[in-house]
Amino acid sequence: MTLDRIRNFGIIAHIDAGKTTTTERILYYSRRIHKVGNVDEGTTTTDWYVLEQQRGISIFSAAVTCEWRDHMINVIDTPGHVDFTAEVERSLRVLDGAVVVFDGVKGVEAQSETVWRQANRYGIPRIAFINKMDRPGADFDHCLETIRERLAVNPVAVTLPLGSAANFRGVIDLIRDRILSFEGERGEEVVAADVPEEMREETERRRHHLLEAVADYDDELLSNLLDGTPPGAPEVLRALRKATLAGKVVPAYAGSSLHHQGVQPVLDGVIDLLPSPLDRPVIQGTDPSTGKPEQRDLRKDSTLSAIAFKTETDPHGELTYVRLYTGRIRAGEGLYNPRLERHERTTRLFRMFAHSREAIDVAGPGEIVGVIGLKQTVTGDTLSDKKRPILLELPSFPEPVVDVAIEPKSSADKDKLDEVLKRLAKDDPTFKVSVDTETGQTVLHCMGELHAEVLHYRITTDFRVPSSLGKPRVAYRETITAAAAAKERAVIRVGEKSLFGHVVAEIVPDPSAVTPVFESRLAPELDKALRRFLPAIREGLLSAAGSGPIAGYPMTYVRCVLVGGSVTPESAEAAYSAAAVQAFRAALAKVQAVLLEPHMSLEVTVPDDYVGDIINDLNMRGAEIVGMESVQAAKVVRGHVALSQMFGYASRMRSLTQGRGSYTLEPFEYRPVPPEALKRFGM
Repeated sequence: MTLDRIRNFGIIAHIDAGKTTTTERILYYSRRIHKVGNVDEGTTTTDWYVLEQQRGISIFSAAVTCEWRDHMINVIDTPGHVDFTAEVERSLRVLDGAVVVFDGVKGVEAQSETVWRQANRYGIPRIAFINKMDRPGADFDHCLETIRERLAVNPVAVTLPLGSAANFRGVIDLIRDRILSFEGERGEEVVAADVPEEMREETERRRHHLLEAVADYDDELLSNLLDGTPPGAPEVLRALRKATLAGKVVPAYAGSSLHHQGVQPVLDGVIDLLPSPLDRPVIQGTDPSTGKPEQRDLRKDSTLSAIAFKTETDPHGELTYVRLYTGRIRAGEGLYNPRLERHERTTRLFRMFAHSREAIDVAGPGEIVGVIGLKQTVTGDTLSDKKRPILLELPSFPEPVVDVAIEPKSSADKDKLDEVLKRLAKDDPTFKVSVDTETGQTVLHCMGELHAEVLHYRITTDFRVPSSLGKPRVAYRETITAAAAAKERAVIRVGEKSLFGHVVAEIVPDPSAVTPVFESRLAPELDKALRRFLPAIREGLLSAAGSGPIAGYPMTYVRCVLVGGSVTPESAEAAYSAAAVQAFRAALAKVQAVLLEPHMSLEVTVPDDYVGDIINDLNMRGAEIVGMESVQAAKVVRGHVALSQMFGYASRMRSLTQGRGSYTLEPFEYRPVPPEALKRFGM
């Protein structure tokens, strides 16, 4: 398959917008599967894990490959729940485009905004699919308006719904000026017809809006419009593609995946409008030895550059998902990992189909494959040619906000539990493990209560380690209010030798550094002298930032800056790491520290009759209400609230709304703990 005929895209959305159902229809219409599964019945292809089938939600991202119009399409179906946002982040890091699914009744929801920002971070072109147009209250234009207002982009209708709710019966194709109906048992037969006369005026108006939106991106189309010459479908698609790839418009499609309406035009849009690997920018990275910019152009470069974006561990072994940008990977060959500065040997390659695997011998540019044999490679690692190494950009992951203690049922299982936790933490960048130095308890750091529950299920069921989970508690952080600097010398005695290290470091408040970051500001001559000790200094400073001065919580919003130091014949890495730790702590002692707690973005959807009770309850929890809007006999309340006030909220909401309300929480920012709450910390 040539590169121009490859599409790598993700299905992303808020929870319950219909991502997995849409993916299932894509596989069915492309004839990759012959029976349509159902989320509620736990029979879909991409929700393969037993807990996904039981709960009816996606927990893991799943990659599948199929063909449409002689193109190979690699699809990744991603979770919608914020607790599993790492699955979305690492998928978007390696994809070329995305289909963003929206609920036709609710429009843009909380997690819709989150996944949109994630896609923005990687400059990914998108098309929108307004799903569930058969539901009561579905409003295509309202959804477009919420996309325009809340996501600050220009959505342009490509297909319009023909009717809505119970009367939804197909779509109007504005590009080819026709009606499409979807017939057969599962909507597999697409039937085209002329637009009825009574719909002609509205169709012409909407088509003219589409043409106006994209005319500036194609001179021939603009010229025809100015001359009054009706443009053909190829001209419109060419201009729309240019505008989509430039991120200037978001093509929007209408449909209902569950009832087999409007999915095939979305597949056509993937082929016609989303980028191939050739349409993406030249790959940017750095030289691991010099730190200077490096790039790879797949039109010219044949040396390997690839990124491992996910590892997956089960009791039977470990699989690494890899996206290739340039070069090839063959089963049985060694791949150079610049972070490890060593080769790892592949044993087998697979083209993935959710949890199923198809063995292949070789993979080339633009492909997404599963690899067995990479035992020390982790999420974000680059794989390259040793003679021409490159480090690609790492995905960015949020910090955990919930801590939960875990204990094995018997002391005989402790070592096994520690090993399983180590394996799971390698797979999941948003999951961390630590040991409380005061109590000796093992603590899981998670994205939320559901995240902790899923991890515990895997520990006890998949890996068969009996254990008990404590109650979730808030993951506090500490920060500083001003910058400070310190210089420290460390001398370590090893036998007859004295090892020397000298570091001058500054710690600076940085609101963008959710996890502490390291920066070197050494003068060129000093940088050359200290270069081989930089990894040890970096490790020392960042490890020191793992424990704050107030209550030992990890620090946040801190930048660790190396500004000086010196070298002697006795210089050694261990001494520089020790000096860095001492310098950090000495600088920290000069400034005031602040205890922080995570605040969450809150979105509550509640029937009109219960809005007053919900608002009163949120006010009692100290929530800051920032907005409210009406959606089909219901209100959507948005705000910010301290996570510590929201444990057990699901039960309270069910009680207040007779089970008719729903809510979502996602990390917003860390804020100082209120003075009245500091008493819990002896302050």
